Amino acid sequence: MQLLNTLIARAVPFIPRSIVQRLSRRYIAGATIEETARRTRQLNAQGFCVTLDVLGEGISTMREAQATAEEYMHLLETIRTQGLRADISVKPSALGLLLDVAECEGLLDQLLASAKAGGSSVCIDMEDASCTQLEIDLFTRLRSRHDNVSIALQAYLQRSYRDIEPLVGLGFPLRICKGIYLEDRQHLVADAWNRRAAINPHFLKHVARCFETDTFVAIATHDESLIDQIIELIRRNGIDTARFELQMLLGVCEPLRDRLLRMGFTVRVYVPYGADWYAYSVRRLKENPRIAGHVARALLGF
Repeated sequence: MQLLNTLIARAVPFIPRSIVQRLSRRYIAGATIEETARRTRQLNAQGFCVTLDVLGEGISTMREAQATAEEYMHLLETIRTQGLRADISVKPSALGLLLDVAECEGLLDQLLASAKAGGSSVCIDMEDASCTQLEIDLFTRLRSRHDNVSIALQAYLQRSYRDIEPLVGLGFPLRICKGIYLEDRQHLVADAWNRRAAINPHFLKHVARCFETDTFVAIATHDESLIDQIIELIRRNGIDTARFELQMLLGVCEPLRDRLLRMGFTVRVYVPYGADWYAYSVRRLKENPRIAGHVARALLGF
């Protein structure tokens, strides 16, 4: 069955867009802010915090970057006026990081000021290794002016051991995730290109480092075994639940997500939306062969 699921997952790019769109409702709030606000209210009512992300980092002009920033500004206004328990996540490349660093930083300054006015925060999402240093430098400058910004680090990168030290030393809030981009092996921790589970010890060490330095950490993983190890670490060291939160993607591992909420942990759901739903949906379906059964049923029309 696992082999069949994997084969179906690899065939996702050849599945009709209409079927991918039907399946994408599990992972994406919708194409508009209105749809996203409805999904956010539902999650808030269930007890979840939310992080909202506008899909579409593949921009090629600063005009497109400005349009993305404007969409985020509308989103922040909706969060404020509707009283949603939601923050935003931003990929700097979507705001022109690789085109004009100074202008990208200016757009983020505007977003952070708007988020602050509405009681929200902004997470600088991490991208592939070509962006890593640019994004850490950008975050450090932004943090000198704004206290409502955090940054993600990817546990599968060797350099994260170096990167984390100055950040925890200054008490900056962090988000730890495994990492999803295809990278040269030289950038990765041992065996990470072969086995996702090989990343777990490194992930755990980064989380432990945050706890040691009293750094707030967002723990972003769906790996139940890893989560169990983190919970054991939390209990063994008496870590207050106010010092961390658990994060999961919309539509992924929902029974685990719900169980963690019932256990009394703060759980945040990452909710993407936007017109660029197709590329994101294909990536999610290819990454999660276990939902191949949903694909098969959609193809057969039941």
